[in-house]
Amino acid sequence: MDIYSSTLSPAVDIGAGCYLLFVAVFSIIGNLLVLIMAIKRSSKMKPPELLSVNLAVTDLGAAVTMYPLAVASAWRHRWLGGDTTCVYYAVAGFFFGIASIMNLTGLAIVRFIVSLNLQSPNEKIGWRKVKMLCLWTWLYALVWAVFPFVGWGRYGPEPYGLSCSLAWGQMKHEGFSFVISLFSLNLILPCVIIVCCYFGIAIKLYLTYRMSKSNSNQIPNIVKLHRRLLAIAVLISLGFMVCWSPYAIVSMWSILHDSGSIPPEVSLLPCLFAKSSTVYNPLIYYIFSQSFRKEVKQLWLYFSSTLCHFSNSINDTDIYMVSINVKSNVKVQTAVQEITE
Repeated sequence: MDIYSSTLSPAVDIGAGCYLLFVAVFSIIGNLLVLIMAIKRSSKMKPPELLSVNLAVTDLGAAVTMYPLAVASAWRHRWLGGDTTCVYYAVAGFFFGIASIMNLTGLAIVRFIVSLNLQSPNEKIGWRKVKMLCLWTWLYALVWAVFPFVGWGRYGPEPYGLSCSLAWGQMKHEGFSFVISLFSLNLILPCVIIVCCYFGIAIKLYLTYRMSKSNSNQIPNIVKLHRRLLAIAVLISLGFMVCWSPYAIVSMWSILHDSGSIPPEVSLLPCLFAKSSTVYNPLIYYIFSQSFRKEVKQLWLYFSSTLCHFSNSINDTDIYMVSINVKSNVKVQTAVQEITE
């Protein structure tokens, strides 16, 4: 039996490829926007925000390195490249997945430390510590991605033949300690830390709200700010957990039971749902962050106006008329600046 031949119907393969293409496009565009906005406001960025940028890098890395190969394989009705690309794809997925969950854990811890003294003018977490934390997430993920190469764990194709990951069904005995360690240290423990940190932040904000309400009729702006940041961070973490939980359940079932008992279509759905996690973060930023939404709209208007101006310049055949238009635009901009000043 060809392990790299799809066990799905051609129609399902085409549908899965279209879905992955949609996820790839929106993930790349959304996370690129996050990085562009971070670069634009880098001088005003606070240390904890670097973790959100680092998370965008992990999501963008997964979308760029994995999804094009998955789309092409789905439309070809078999996995392309054989063992080499299978191991590459599995390593990339495992590496970026571990980096994402560790980054979310670090973000929760940093947010909790910052919330301990909301009104303090001093930064609880400095740039050096945040940079070291970001570096630690990458190194930690790299160590876990290397373990299967040294005999602890194993990479292999998914049961439906159009993706590669950890070979869950082949680790019932020799790799069982790897699976238990993986789920304990990279799923259960991070989720517990994230829940405890955000629960502690919510309690802190509630107590601060009660104290401010008893002292005055106005809620401090700092409480409103941290409440909005808490909502964004919780939704991002919750989105990641919800996306990856079905895949974790199916993977654990493959280890404890016969992986062949799961129909290929059933094993496909959790994988597709897990890959959608790279799309949600920019969407959450856009919905709940007014500054991010405003900057994205400004960037869109800038590109739209630039494209229109470029197309108008191409349509004009008279070079003199193009130069006149440029001069007139400069005069208009000068006049607007004088009015605003």
